[in-house]
Amino acid sequence: MEKSRYIAIEGPIGVGKSSLAELLANELNGRTLIEEVDANPFLPNFYADIKKFAFQTQLFFLLSRYQQQKEMFQQELFNSTVISDYFFAKDRIFAYLNLDENELSLYEQVYRLLDTRIPKPDLVIYLQASTEVLLERIGRRNKDYEKGVKEEYLEKLIDAYNRYFFYYNDTPLLVVNTTEIDFVNNPADLSNLVKEIKTMRGGSQHYIPLSSGQ
Repeated sequence: MEKSRYIAIEGPIGVGKSSLAELLANELNGRTLIEEVDANPFLPNFYADIKKFAFQTQLFFLLSRYQQQKEMFQQELFNSTVISDYFFAKDRIFAYLNLDENELSLYEQVYRLLDTRIPKPDLVIYLQASTEVLLERIGRRNKDYEKGVKEEYLEKLIDAYNRYFFYYNDTPLLVVNTTEIDFVNNPADLSNLVKEIKTMRGGSQHYIPLSSGQ
């Protein structure tokens, strides 16, 4: 496809978004836009009590994601490729999963004010993985607040992502199943994925790679 100036990577917790963003930036001679997840002061409490802390957590993420993207793209960095480990619209996936009706109504008012001011990606890469693989990857990176991530919540999140991207048609979309590959530690897996990205022709495509054997 024509060179993408803004690529956004999405997927559930632990799927490898940040890792792939760093690797792609190196492969494509681009710059990264990495979400500052650890800066959210409500996140540890959220995983301990989702219902109680969902709204504060979500609103913080919404505003910080908006501010980060606004600052990034005001710097006219489209002279080079930008690889982001999230895209702004993903925020609503979590909002609809975790907020009650009244919270969601207020959230939507704020979201609609901000969404039109954020540039749309030239390509979205949606990374998938099984619940078991995600739990393993989350455990491997050993973040204290993520120790509260429950399998049931992760399964609901995977389902919410799948539903969202089933209907997604705002930009070209590449869906990649990462359950059987390791693009971080296996150069061949990364190389094959980069080839898929470079040969995208628009619309939605699915890439289900064979196991790397590792």
